[in-house]
Amino acid sequence: MARKIIAALADSTLFLREWLANPQHTGSVTPSSPQLAAAMARWLPRNRESYVLELGPGTGAVTDALLKHGLRQERLVAIENNPKMARRLQKKYPRAHIVDGDAWQLDRLLAGLPEPVGSVGAVISSLPLLNFPKAQADELAQKIRAILEPNGRWVQYSYHIIKNRSRGADDFRLIASKIVWWNLPPARVHVFQK
Repeated sequence: MARKIIAALADSTLFLREWLANPQHTGSVTPSSPQLAAAMARWLPRNRESYVLELGPGTGAVTDALLKHGLRQERLVAIENNPKMARRLQKKYPRAHIVDGDAWQLDRLLAGLPEPVGSVGAVISSLPLLNFPKAQADELAQKIRAILEPNGRWVQYSYHIIKNRSRGADDFRLIASKIVWWNLPPARVHVFQK
């Protein structure tokens, strides 16, 4: 129990430090709550052999939930743009494919893996898309659409809980939307299907 508390404090401290250094890219002052992480993880693909792409995993709060919901580490590809957080993730999840890089380069990064990944069953994103211009969010959404398997899902949360759709999701079908109140701040989870 004490080890879990120390790890959570270390994650929160790193998150706050990185947010202070670059709030646009970190997007939050704290890691996602277990409730938010679970709300995102419940949308894993039915095919357990499908890869799952996690964008902006931070210190791994959502990653932990994905693994608890049955995703095997070997089927996880996580792209984290913060080198400190990426190193922490590589230590925590040694069998996962942790990539230190820019999510907007996801097509190139997935093709460049030792065993290239051509498609994924789900994209689980914690990226702060509203911090980026619409054109940039649209560009990322098109890359997500291109990498998703047929009927694949894009799960995206936002702190703008009133908004009905996430930025960049115009070419996707909204299949679910839920507010998670037990998060700081509260967040809305959108689920889109290709």
